[in-house]
Amino acid sequence: MRNILQGKLGFGSAPIGNMYRNIPEEEAIATIDAAWESGIRYFDTAPPYGTGLAEIRLGEALSKRNRDDYVLSTKVGRIISDEMEESSARGLFKFGRKNKMIVDYSADATLRSIEQSLKRLQTDRLDIVYIHDVAQDFYGDEWLSQFEIARTGAFRVLTRLREEGVIKGWGLGVNRVEPIELMLDLEEAKPDVSLLAGRYTLLDHERALQRVMPAAEKHNMDVVVGGPYSSGVLVGGMHFEYQKASPEIIAKVEKIKSIADRHQISIKAAALQFSLANPAVAAVIPGASKPERIAEDKAALNTVIPVAFWEEMREQKLVAPHAPLPINVK
Repeated sequence: MRNILQGKLGFGSAPIGNMYRNIPEEEAIATIDAAWESGIRYFDTAPPYGTGLAEIRLGEALSKRNRDDYVLSTKVGRIISDEMEESSARGLFKFGRKNKMIVDYSADATLRSIEQSLKRLQTDRLDIVYIHDVAQDFYGDEWLSQFEIARTGAFRVLTRLREEGVIKGWGLGVNRVEPIELMLDLEEAKPDVSLLAGRYTLLDHERALQRVMPAAEKHNMDVVVGGPYSSGVLVGGMHFEYQKASPEIIAKVEKIKSIADRHQISIKAAALQFSLANPAVAAVIPGASKPERIAEDKAALNTVIPVAFWEEMREQKLVAPHAPLPINVK
């Protein structure tokens, strides 16, 4: 998949689905345009981001571009209904559209979800399709039963669509490592790429480092890292895991920030370059809801980080001993 992603930096569209706040339409479109002007050509989205709002905005902004010039991924696992519901039921996206979402990982629902997404995105094709959130953080003890529905439904449909040339690849789009581990243990599943959000960051990477990354390389599956700023807490926000950050997390961020300040670099630079240093990682897709954030991300990616920064991070046990780093630190 890394051969089609057209660069290490992509655009995560969750924020433009009115995550946390009501974002004006012109601001959302300007952010997507800024990503394009900066050279970004990989755009990721999903139906739950504002209950279709992020897909609609992305489709509008990209409709003026040549479809052959960019890579597009979205997700399946929920169907957007015409039925409306109260905004309180939509959590992070309470400022999004009011349509009700129906969880369904079956074969028929997968095809319906893709058809809906194509309309909202104003396009005739998708490049990558991820099976979304089939994990503990959404379904608790029921996650394995949802995974089984996906295994016999979405997995097989997406495999067929790939074999027919309708899509270029598929995998999971999750915030937990266990579903990816389970999928890679299956004989029948041959995913191409998976989106792992929040689990390979400066704040949280040990389990993915030990289990997912080696398995991904073994099975020739690329990894796209989402949420490299850990829901924003790494870059001045107050959220971690989409909730208010704990005092322990804030203290850890302060330690990282003090080291970054001493070496005159941004945490953004360290976060992006850390995620990309792992050989299993094909791209990283930070989210953005303001045009100026795109320029910051590009600058962070191109920042020269001194070896001494990583040495201090390792000495302070702020990165795992065996984590690949952008430079060679023992």
